[in-house]
Amino acid sequence: MRELDAIDTVGVVGAGTMGSGIAQVATQSGYEVVLRDVEDALVEGGIEDLTDGLDRLVEKGTVSEDEAETMRGRVTGTTDLADLADADLVIEAVVEDVDVKRDVFADLDDVTDDDVTLATNTSTLSITTIAAATDRPANVVGLHFMNPVPVMTGVEVVVGEKTDPAVVEFAHEFAAALGKETWEADDKPGFVTNRILMPWINEGIRAYDEGVAAKADIDRGMELGTNVPMGPLELADHIGLDVCLHATETLHEELGDRYKPAYLLARKVEAGDLGKKTGRGFYEYD
Repeated sequence: MRELDAIDTVGVVGAGTMGSGIAQVATQSGYEVVLRDVEDALVEGGIEDLTDGLDRLVEKGTVSEDEAETMRGRVTGTTDLADLADADLVIEAVVEDVDVKRDVFADLDDVTDDDVTLATNTSTLSITTIAAATDRPANVVGLHFMNPVPVMTGVEVVVGEKTDPAVVEFAHEFAAALGKETWEADDKPGFVTNRILMPWINEGIRAYDEGVAAKADIDRGMELGTNVPMGPLELADHIGLDVCLHATETLHEELGDRYKPAYLLARKVEAGDLGKKTGRGFYEYD
């Protein structure tokens, strides 16, 4: 394992919403970043999202234009996994599919040095199962960033069965270096956040589908009644209804019928209404 002060270059695998956000906070914190995805268009899209995020910081006066340009200059995009060979830490943020993640980790195990920590951003899947695809399970840990990564301050550190305690400590330290606060969870389905959050969202959807209240009243009731910034239906739209469905299906499979996905959630996903990213979910977006 490399210590925090030895980390210069961070590799990020997956240039989608989470990967580009992780890359953004890494470069904002002074790290060189290699952002990798399987197609040029995906890499370009991730860098465009990162650039847009930095531009918003300039508009808010958080950073100067020169600082944003320097941050952007620290990020390199690639489709070649071998370009991560010199990374001091790699964070995987690909699709939430255990077989895909295991394939990525097996490949990363081949191209990176043995002392490089490999982290996964999975929100529900087993760290232990993913780590078993490598010859370094002690050096694999969960770093579950919250969405949107540049805005949310929390990171869930997830400990696999074979994760070295020193790697766990490093994960907390690295997250702190990105300006994040952490909590720790064992490698159980859904960890802390999604094990509690997804049933909350799911029940909000059920309440709406069963006519308990209008969607705006469900969200407003939870916002005012429990002091959360966003109600379950609006939050589901922001996360992505497909992401919510997949997470809930995983929990249902692992933990039983109390996590059974709401019918309306599955129907929305089937219709392609995935929330804010498609312009329509429970609400409509410009």
